[in-house]
Amino acid sequence: MAFRRNTRGEKLPDVLVPGLDVVFTGTAPSRRSAALGAYYAHPGNRFWPALHEAGFTPRLYEPHEYAGLLHLGIGFTDLAKRASGMDHEIDPELYEVERFEAEMRRCRPRAVAFTSKKAASVWMGVPTTRIQYGHQRRVPDFPEVFVLSSPSGAARGSWTIEPWAALARFLGRGKV
Repeated sequence: MAFRRNTRGEKLPDVLVPGLDVVFTGTAPSRRSAALGAYYAHPGNRFWPALHEAGFTPRLYEPHEYAGLLHLGIGFTDLAKRASGMDHEIDPELYEVERFEAEMRRCRPRAVAFTSKKAASVWMGVPTTRIQYGHQRRVPDFPEVFVLSSPSGAARGSWTIEPWAALARFLGRGKV
């Protein structure tokens, strides 16, 4: 089974199977990603170059190839599956934290990597100002958690590859 069918009006399907190395988790897909049906599809997004630069992938992948990363132990999900847009545009009622937690406990990846402080903030229930990039405090009965700098072009001012590289090293993949 590659990933489940979109039966709930989701903008992008989860790419989740048991035993992944990492699940990259965003708040919601951008409008462009939702329209193209691919994770991190905006041309200004650094996600795909960062994956390659940090050592997660042997080559630079394109957004439309996202489902093929399962064979590399990489999965994808968002906290708001039925929404798209910039973080400040997402209705907080659309975040499905319980669904996310249940899926992570079912799939048991080695790590969950939030691709922004906002995504981590929604899950942790704390303001973004209280969140630091990198490896987070261990949560019982949950995969290891990392918070990465946002690859979005809108977050260029806070971009750094280091949290991505730290996650890659943790997983034994690092090259930066």
